[in-house]
Amino acid sequence: MAVLPLSIATGPYDRVAALRLGEIKPEGIDLQYHSQVPVHGIFVAMAEREAWDASELSLALYTVKRARALAGGEPFPFTAIPVFPSRVFRHGNIFINRQAGIATPKDLEGKRIGIQEYRQSAGIWIRGILRDEYNVDTETIQWVEGGVNEPRSPTASDIRPDREINITRLKQGDTLSDALATGEIDAIIAARQPTCAKTSDDVLRLIPDYRDAERAYFEKTGIFPIMHTLVIRDAVYNENPWIAKSLFNAFEASKAKAAELMAYTGAMVVMTPWLLDAVDEMNAIFDGDAWPYGLEANRRHLDTFTRYLVEEGFLPEAPALDDLFVSVG
Repeated sequence: MAVLPLSIATGPYDRVAALRLGEIKPEGIDLQYHSQVPVHGIFVAMAEREAWDASELSLALYTVKRARALAGGEPFPFTAIPVFPSRVFRHGNIFINRQAGIATPKDLEGKRIGIQEYRQSAGIWIRGILRDEYNVDTETIQWVEGGVNEPRSPTASDIRPDREINITRLKQGDTLSDALATGEIDAIIAARQPTCAKTSDDVLRLIPDYRDAERAYFEKTGIFPIMHTLVIRDAVYNENPWIAKSLFNAFEASKAKAAELMAYTGAMVVMTPWLLDAVDEMNAIFDGDAWPYGLEANRRHLDTFTRYLVEEGFLPEAPALDDLFVSVG
């Protein structure tokens, strides 16, 4: 079989390093690898101009656009494989201005809260967790959209719920970080941390012991929130359906290589002084694999996420996960 050239883009993570460096090669594929941070630029380039044959993509953007396309809406020419290169607990991503009178998550109700993009996966997870775990009525919140540390303009890949929401935009040239420091907004919920958290005495985390809160959340729900997935352009996948399994196997092998290196006791491969202790803790809490790929291992995560999308009006009903992710069994 001839080797198929395939361009791909993801963040420069440890779990993809062996693939990116060519130490692991997917069967039948010659990967042309692009990586960058922030990865948001990859999402925009892929969603708006199909910049690569395959790429990392926001879970929210993919799920909403693909589900709407399957229901007869605007085409979204990508198919996901159940590889999830980015997962992050987000309890520590709620920053408040101490002058706003916010002491508990419930106090967020009725406040002006900054978000980078309303459809951002991180925001959808945080809002859902606030509803589920802290009984916060997120409908009472006035959302203010803008760049966290740099001014941001809307893009064509921004999507909105199919209902009215209480949302405004920052003035052009402003940032959410500056707005939080001055008290123009009361809080920020976003993937990125505002720089004002390091420069303003008035800015602090709503949940200071967020690591304990995140561990308790995982022990209760079994969920380590998924932020991104991996998609293939339909034009490429339909011509070469075998590449889904090949890429899945290669990403699994690359992840296993990263875990092996991280656990190597002869020398630390990551600049974290107590790395080996952290690895032991991670393996104990997550039963040896904190980053499972595959649909079955992630159904609870994905069912919860699609429920949040329905609750917020992005989708009228939860799509069948088997319609969103290609089988690699």
